[in-house]
Amino acid sequence: MNFTAKKIAVLLRQRGYKLTPQRRVILDAIADGHDHLTPAAIYEKVKREHSNIGLVTIYRTIGLLTELGLICEVHSGGNCRSYLLRRPSEHHHHLICSDCGTVVDFTSCDLSEVEQKLSDDTGFDINGHLLEFLGRCRSCQTTTP
Repeated sequence: MNFTAKKIAVLLRQRGYKLTPQRRVILDAIADGHDHLTPAAIYEKVKREHSNIGLVTIYRTIGLLTELGLICEVHSGGNCRSYLLRRPSEHHHHLICSDCGTVVDFTSCDLSEVEQKLSDDTGFDINGHLLEFLGRCRSCQTTTP
């Protein structure tokens, strides 16, 4: 079951946040996208219909939704990040093409033993993890040597 814009709106209210018109528009833009969207791509989608929303509002809303665990953040190298609605019932990881930026989600990875060993070895109380593999997608491999 995926989060929907409507479910996230309810969760925001339950956690004491207002669903402002600006947040709703940004949330709708992310929810309508099926790909990972950069803040710039979200801004481009939003400003077509709501030219009064600034990039700072986009970043603040993304920060809030990420902090609340409602959207998934992908680090594509450097400071480049993209976002997608989180799938609450499915923990997933990412393959990221270092040439074109394509992001592929995958779920077939059980890291529970690694987490436990790291916790035992370091004393950390681990409450989650992020795993991303960087490389070149099949398309980029065939187009450039």
